[in-house]
Amino acid sequence: MEKYVRLQKIGEGSFGKAVLVKSTEDGRHYVIKEINISRMSDKERQESRREVAVLANMKHPNIVQYKESFEENGSLYIVMDYCEGGDLFKRINAQKGALFQEDQILDWFVQICLALKHVHDRKILHRDIKSQNIFLTKDGTVQLGDFGIARVLNSTVELARTCIGTPYYLSPEICENKPYNNKSDIWALGCVLYELCTLKHAFEAGNMKNLVLKIISGSFPPVSPHYSYDLRSLLSQLFKRNPRDRPSVNSILEKGFIAKRIEKFLSPQVCVTLPLTLNCKVLVPKTRTVVITTEPGLGCSP
Repeated sequence: MEKYVRLQKIGEGSFGKAVLVKSTEDGRHYVIKEINISRMSDKERQESRREVAVLANMKHPNIVQYKESFEENGSLYIVMDYCEGGDLFKRINAQKGALFQEDQILDWFVQICLALKHVHDRKILHRDIKSQNIFLTKDGTVQLGDFGIARVLNSTVELARTCIGTPYYLSPEICENKPYNNKSDIWALGCVLYELCTLKHAFEAGNMKNLVLKIISGSFPPVSPHYSYDLRSLLSQLFKRNPRDRPSVNSILEKGFIAKRIEKFLSPQVCVTLPLTLNCKVLVPKTRTVVITTEPGLGCSP
């Protein structure tokens, strides 16, 4: 920690704590996640290191950038970029009941989907999508953060995590103790989209038992008709009780009203694999044309 000066604690949870720091090398602000691994078994520590290695390879403009990690005094430290714009949860609360414009919601949502596509294409699950884990940079770019952190924790701590605070984002299959898969991430994505549309959680109750019953039933208050049919229809698809009936993130990005917004969030520096139906060229202002391939598994060719 000698390379960093602690400024303030900005979060605390079952994983440990998050601290805002300043680098003595480049003068920039970063966030350090401090995780106590002293009580983990050797196997769990190895898994933690593997997960951090995965995190280190997640390079995408809509994912919070990993800087480095190290271990000291029984703790694992993960250093990430600091997003000065705060998180979507704070932005939602700051609205004080005034609904977001649909254009703003969809611009944020497209960026979240592009980040999640990058994760899912690599056969990785986020497992902790929520408005508190979606951040905004100084210029308003959306960045998905904290994925992989849940996997860093051992199973007993992770189990406890679902019981700390109200787990608004749990999918029906998790509530029924069934395996988590990428469609559980899609359910959580629906919860975030619903929050952006209503400024409230889709599923709320006075206690855990009633919350689980509401989630399993899949019933939620309707979204205002102020929003388009396309947006409201997408929400109902994300909240399908059967995981197999929920769309993949690729099929979400193929929807016409979503697909037409993708271009403005791509740049020549980033290779993005788009669904097969999106055969397009992206004109980047003051740069060259970027050709987006339609071949699966390939990126873009500047």
